[in-house]
Amino acid sequence: MSDDRIQKVTMPKWGLSMKTGKIIEWFVDEGTTVSKGDDLVDIDTDKIAGTLESPTEGLLRRIVAQPDSELPIGATLALVAPEEVSDAEIEAAVAEALAEIESGALAVEEEPEPLSVEVDGRTISYLTLGAEVEGAPVVLVHGYGGDKNSWLFVQQPLADAHPVHALDLPGHGASSKDVGDGSLDTLASTLLGFLDAAGIDRAHLVGHSLGGAVVAAAARSAPDKVASLTLLAPAGFGGTPNARYLRGFAAASSRRELKPLVGELFADQEQVTRQLVDDLLKYKRLDGVPAALETILGTLLTDADQQAVDTRPLLEGVDVPVRIVWGRSDAILPRPDGVDAELVDAGHMPQMEAPNEVVRVIQTQL
Repeated sequence: MSDDRIQKVTMPKWGLSMKTGKIIEWFVDEGTTVSKGDDLVDIDTDKIAGTLESPTEGLLRRIVAQPDSELPIGATLALVAPEEVSDAEIEAAVAEALAEIESGALAVEEEPEPLSVEVDGRTISYLTLGAEVEGAPVVLVHGYGGDKNSWLFVQQPLADAHPVHALDLPGHGASSKDVGDGSLDTLASTLLGFLDAAGIDRAHLVGHSLGGAVVAAAARSAPDKVASLTLLAPAGFGGTPNARYLRGFAAASSRRELKPLVGELFADQEQVTRQLVDDLLKYKRLDGVPAALETILGTLLTDADQQAVDTRPLLEGVDVPVRIVWGRSDAILPRPDGVDAELVDAGHMPQMEAPNEVVRVIQTQL
């Protein structure tokens, strides 16, 4: 398609494992004028459903991909063009887009491989996107029981302008399952060791839940290494945690036990796919994982099922921009009274349920 007046909206790539996406529902009709950032369509992936925002502004002339169609990465979903472009020209562009899909020409790009570094005798696995970009580095730190894949909707858009590193904390993902004493100091020391090992002098740190407490502790310990902090539903800000969920997740050993617990992470429990539960179950059955989760659980909860970490004091005197994001429907760590946070329509996983809003908040820090 050589006419620069006709702009494509294409199937995004969210996460390393995504090869195709299924169209669920369009939020706009043909003939609608869209602005950059408007919600266009819900797309289902093997992990979770996400909402694609408009990458451009203009008149939506054609919707090429209909609901229930499953299309490869890069396939044309819709066409945006001014009124001066004739219907015949639009139809020719639609035919070209459909022929491209039918031909199988949309080959999946080579996926970047996760890397690893050694920190205090532990192997720390991480994934870097945007390594060739000149912007300030961003480091993403997941929560309890999560891994680097929990940033699948966030890492790629940030990597357009910054190198973005998503790591697996000890005991999680592909990192060593030895967590030592599992304390906040140990995890923060690992994060700082990762920065050193990866040659990162200073970074914007983003942490979710337990990861929020970890990045705050790292900033308190080594403020010169931190450019900003973005905390998503951070642990240790007070309030009553959902101890039943935390203890249940640590103990769950079957799909029947795990699936309802995972559903509690989301405002929309229908977002929980079979693949997501299967991936978690596979992780929990790895050697060393049950012991690691149990050890870190002791860092998060007191015997009386209250929060055992206190993150707020860690931020006192830390002279970097701090932004907090919280899901309105968080059932795991509900936002405590008095915490100034940007609220989004999500549960405890705003980076998966409201990634576009989370990306915008992080970008204001950059």
